[in-house]
Amino acid sequence: MPMKTRGSWKYAVIGLAVLCLALPASLFAQQPPAKVFKQEELDQMLAPIALYPDDLLTQILMASTYPLEVVQAERWAKQNKSLKGDALKAALEKQTWDASVKALVPFPDVLIMMSEKLEWTQKVGDAFLAQQKDVMDTVQRLRRKAAEAGNLKSSKEQEVKKEGDIIIVQAADPQVVYVPVYNPTVVYGAWPYPAYPPYPVYAYPPGAALFTFTMGVAVGAAWWGHGCHADYHGGTVNIDRDVTINRPDRSGSRPETRPGGGGGGEQWKHNPEHRQGVAYRDQGTRDKYSPTNRAAVDSRQGNRGYDKPSAGTSDRSGGRQSAQTQDRTPDRSGSGAKSQNNALGGMDRGGQAQRDSARGSQSMSSAKSHGGGASRPSGGGASRGGGGRGRR
Repeated sequence: MPMKTRGSWKYAVIGLAVLCLALPASLFAQQPPAKVFKQEELDQMLAPIALYPDDLLTQILMASTYPLEVVQAERWAKQNKSLKGDALKAALEKQTWDASVKALVPFPDVLIMMSEKLEWTQKVGDAFLAQQKDVMDTVQRLRRKAAEAGNLKSSKEQEVKKEGDIIIVQAADPQVVYVPVYNPTVVYGAWPYPAYPPYPVYAYPPGAALFTFTMGVAVGAAWWGHGCHADYHGGTVNIDRDVTINRPDRSGSRPETRPGGGGGGEQWKHNPEHRQGVAYRDQGTRDKYSPTNRAAVDSRQGNRGYDKPSAGTSDRSGGRQSAQTQDRTPDRSGSGAKSQNNALGGMDRGGQAQRDSARGSQSMSSAKSHGGGASRPSGGGASRGGGGRGRR
């Protein structure tokens, strides 16, 4: 290599080293991804349910990741109020919803709340998918606040106990689950985030007791919710596959919450097939559960004049979800969405077809007004036919 060339490379390497030393070291450190929800937002959305018994709370957290199935189950439950016991169990077995959604059917008040407050439900699900440990930690922090304020204690309906730094809430009778009703703005004491008050998912009656319960729900060995427990130290929900919907565990009662993660079971995993085309809120969750070409999807939406989807509320009047909640071009990789359940996508495509049809009619009218064959045909037999008549 010529001496001049070697000298040029030497000066280039030295210059690059000087430049790297001059740059701040923080530029080379990998920045952690920004969290989807701030802590005050997590407190706000979880305050109404953090004091629920763990058996029920875990089902709500898992089911919230399938908001469309929650709506379907709520409507189905209203239409089948007369089904009880074995008849209800047999009817639920025929449904294709996730087991967590089926587990909420015996709790109509909870199911109605989640269906009618669909924006809140989807936010809880989005948080549970993106920040599962943060969600579990927030539940514990809120329970500690309620306990310190003297508003979370054992009763004939529930048992509250502490294992280390973990507060466990479970039904006093394993076969009967009571749903607590409390005022989130009061039960936790002074609320630290005035700009983020607890989410009003249900109307708390004025003058009612600070902490009370709805009618107990009998859950037998066939309850779909058996086998799940909260692992608060691990920040997950674990599922004991040995406890099926037809057979209680070997102790004869439902499995207790295991705060430390021991005792077996596998971590719950979200199933995108039960998402039924509902858009994921953040890019990280989309990449994890919907690994499709998002750029191509967004491009197709842009060509149709759509805005990018984001989390939002649902139009409850006709079973339609707003553009903020539903991706009008649902992911086809593992979603398994049925066309009749993706009402928004079908309705939007129908509206687009009507607009295309209107533009086609205008083009045909324009072609006729320019004199048949003298004009260039805009497509379709009508224009060519007009041209033929002109040639005679």
